Amino acid sequence: MKLSKGWIILIVVIAIIVILVGWGTRIYNNLVTQDENVGKAWANVENVYQRRADLIPNLVATVKGVADFEKSTLTDVIEARAKATSVTINPKNLNAESLQQFQSAQDGLSSALSRLMVVVERYPELKATQNFMELQAQLEGTENRIAVERMKFNETAQAYNTYIRRLPATIFAGMFGFEKKAYFEAQEGAGTAPKVEF
Repeated sequence: MKLSKGWIILIVVIAIIVILVGWGTRIYNNLVTQDENVGKAWANVENVYQRRADLIPNLVATVKGVADFEKSTLTDVIEARAKATSVTINPKNLNAESLQQFQSAQDGLSSALSRLMVVVERYPELKATQNFMELQAQLEGTENRIAVERMKFNETAQAYNTYIRRLPATIFAGMFGFEKKAYFEAQEGAGTAPKVEF
């Protein structure tokens, strides 16, 4: 039985449509996967920042044990922690402005913790307590985890950003609202070495 010319054209058109739909579906699914990977990496970043925030009340309680410790330093740490934990970002809205707000709040907490550790240097009896030493070690470990997770987030965001800018994914990214994700950046002045004088 011989197929008519009309049937052959119909079969070819249907085959082309099936191929195009399959191709478009694959690209869309890759976009979703990349976007979810960025969301997962962001959740890991938030997790380690939350770990740091959870350690601070114990650190403050330990330091309060020293009667003549500077109360303003502890107040600064408590306020910075409250500000840092109040700034949250939806992973779907990881733009430069929202990430800068988050980073600014976290930098404020890091700065307050650094000042606290400088003041603690004047209290050898505090530095010698087992509880303080354990908390300090946990905070140092957490700071390392933060650095690692921020690096992983930047790598994941970079892979996503690269993918959505390449053809043909850029067409689908634009159609379905997949937008570029922001990166963590170094603090201003981080590239300048501190001046040390003796």
